Amino acid sequence: MIDGKFAILAIESSCDETAAAVVLEGRDALSNVISSQIDIHKAYGGVVPEIASRHHLDNVNWVCRKALDDAGASMDDIDAIGVTYGPGLVGALLIGLATAKAYALATGKPLIGVHHIHGHICANYIEHKDLEPPFMALVISGGHTNIVEVTDYNELKVLGGTRDDAAGEAYDKVARVLGLGYPGGPLIDRIAKEGNPEAVEFKRVFLEKGSMDFSFSGIKTGVLNYVNSEKQAGREINVADVAASFQQAVLDVVVAKTVEAALSLGKDKIVMAGGVAANSRLRGMMEAECEKHGLGLYTPSPILCTDNAAMIGCAAYYKYKAEGADDLTLDAIPNLPL
Repeated sequence: MIDGKFAILAIESSCDETAAAVVLEGRDALSNVISSQIDIHKAYGGVVPEIASRHHLDNVNWVCRKALDDAGASMDDIDAIGVTYGPGLVGALLIGLATAKAYALATGKPLIGVHHIHGHICANYIEHKDLEPPFMALVISGGHTNIVEVTDYNELKVLGGTRDDAAGEAYDKVARVLGLGYPGGPLIDRIAKEGNPEAVEFKRVFLEKGSMDFSFSGIKTGVLNYVNSEKQAGREINVADVAASFQQAVLDVVVAKTVEAALSLGKDKIVMAGGVAANSRLRGMMEAECEKHGLGLYTPSPILCTDNAAMIGCAAYYKYKAEGADDLTLDAIPNLPL
C-alpha cells in the first residue's frame, strides 16, 4: 500500500517499448518509465522481433527499478504485479512476463496478466478521472484497428477490426513508399499539414453495409500505384499532397464507422486509444463529429497513447478486483483475442 491505496508495479514489453510504472488503484500513475527502441529499428524500417527481445532483456530490470524510484517506493509498498501477456511479439512478451513472474515469486505478491488492448483503453481512466463505462472505444495503432464496445471495466466486445493491415501499419508502409522514414504515423501526420487532402482521390473502403470492419491494404496499394504512375510519366510527386490525401481517405472511414457504432448502440461517449490516437488530424475530425452528434470524446495525452506500463497497471487493477490473481503458469499468447 502507498498512502493506504492499492499499488501495482506494472510491466509492458509487447513490442519495442520496455516500460514499467507504479499505479495506485487504477487511476493514479506515480511513475511511468518508457525505454523506446525507435532509433534502433529505424535502420530496418520497422521492428525486428529478435532485436526487440534482446533490448527488452537489457532494459527491463532498469525500467522497473526506475519506476519504483520515481514513485518513491520499494517492493515492500507494492501489492501486486501487473504485466502484458498478449497480444504482441512472443519473444518480447516473454521478457516482461518472466520478469513479472520473478518479482511475484520472490515477493509473494499476486501476478495479474493484462491484455494489451484492454490496457490501451484503460489509459483513458488515468487521463480522465471522471470516465466510467459504458462507452464505445476506437483502438487504433500499428498492430490493431478495432471498434470495441465497453460495457464495464472488464466487459469488452470487439464489434469490428481490420481484415488486413492495421491503420498504423498502413501509415508505416505508405511513409516508406513516400521516402519519409520510420515510424510513419507521426511523419505523415506532420507533412500532411502542408498538403491538400483533396489533391489525390484515393478510394474509401467501407466494406459491406453495416460492417464495422476495416480494410486498409487497398489504399496502401493505391498510393503505391499512384506514385509509380507519376514517376513513369516523369511528373514530380507532391509528397505532402499524397500524404494528406492518403490520411484523409483512411480517417474518413475510421471516424464515420466509430461514430456510427456509438450512435447505433446508444453510447453517448467515444474513447480513443493506441498510438494513432495521437494523430492530430484524427483528433480534430473526431472532435468535430462528436460535437455534431452530441457525443462526449475522451483521448489520452500522447505519452499514454503509445505503449506504456501505466495503462497496464490500470487494467491490472480492475481485472484483479473482478477476477483475482493469475498463477505462475501464465504464458505469453502472441495472438490473444480480446
